[in-house]
Amino acid sequence: MSRRTSDALHHFRPSTRLTHLGRDTAAQHGFVNPPIYRGSTVLFDSMDDLLNDRAEFTYGLLGNPSTAALQDAWSDLAGAAGTILAPSGLMAITTALLAVLQAGDHLLVTDSVYGPTRSFCDKMLKRFGVETTYYDPRVGTGINELIRPNTRAVFLESPGSLTFEIQDVPAITEIAHAHGAAVILDNTWATPLLFDAHGHGVDIVVEAGTKYLSGASDLLFGLASATEKYWPALRSTHLALGSTVGPEDVFLCLRGLRTMLLRLRESERQALDMAHWLAQRPEVAQVLHPALEQHPDHTLWQRDYTGSSGLFSIILQPAPQHAVAAMLDGLQLFGMGYSWGGFESLVTPIDPGAIRTATSWQANGPALRFYIGLEDTQDLKDDLDAGFARLRTAQTAP
Repeated sequence: MSRRTSDALHHFRPSTRLTHLGRDTAAQHGFVNPPIYRGSTVLFDSMDDLLNDRAEFTYGLLGNPSTAALQDAWSDLAGAAGTILAPSGLMAITTALLAVLQAGDHLLVTDSVYGPTRSFCDKMLKRFGVETTYYDPRVGTGINELIRPNTRAVFLESPGSLTFEIQDVPAITEIAHAHGAAVILDNTWATPLLFDAHGHGVDIVVEAGTKYLSGASDLLFGLASATEKYWPALRSTHLALGSTVGPEDVFLCLRGLRTMLLRLRESERQALDMAHWLAQRPEVAQVLHPALEQHPDHTLWQRDYTGSSGLFSIILQPAPQHAVAAMLDGLQLFGMGYSWGGFESLVTPIDPGAIRTATSWQANGPALRFYIGLEDTQDLKDDLDAGFARLRTAQTAP
């Protein structure tokens, strides 16, 4: 199936499209996977072709058949006019912000945003003369009161990557657009398969392909897709920054694309099983998972999303730090490390209150963020059960 005939795939369901998008078996001599294109120089047939850039590909920095295949496939999935590829999720975020902002602009950012995004706003954008205001992720239509005449963009992350608030994306986008502001959303948790961000009014959608597109915790990758209105600015900013990606990483992402929905659904199933189990534990005060009925934003999630992924947080009952360390340090199956989306389960202690400025973090006990991988859930429960026993013992030890 040629990438140029992807329009013919629109009537198929996601799993079918994931299997066939971004492939041109005729051009690949019958092989089912696109080859890896390495190179900087592209040769032209004539001087006239060179002077007029009369070729589909003109220089390695500007793309090759591998990158075009992934860009076209992702644009199709996201319902976008175009997609840029970046060497990390953070680079996709910063490129999107730089595409719509300039000196003197005002930016609104959710208070639940990914820490490095906040750092870029507070340090780099501030140096460039852009003022950032953080807002309550549950602001909804109240965003109208925060928009100024010079507000050029609203940055959403739904759910928040530590605290899992679901934002009212349609309400916020409608108000932002009425004021002429662009809307950017970090959609890494859901991917286009579980949340149609562009269909809900978002102008630029950023994703960390490091997570589910990769699926193996072995590469860094970012994507940003845009509507017709914002695609020229996003693409020109991307080219100006020279933010290219390696051909091997593109190949791995194309390969990961084929099984992404299967892995997402299994991760969802396993995470829900673990979330329900954790909600019954006496050591757990609250589970922060939007697909659970007790989550305060469950209705919004149910309205806008078609599923959930493997990342969520819990709040423990009050416990000293040494007791939490005893619990986590002895775990056999849960690794402690950053990122997520791979095949292995992870847990990290988190302190959302340390980075919030517009809202306060209300929790009496310590918080943990879990990513549920592909291990057997009974084994994961047994591992955590032993960890909770260590937690209790450490709490009562003299």
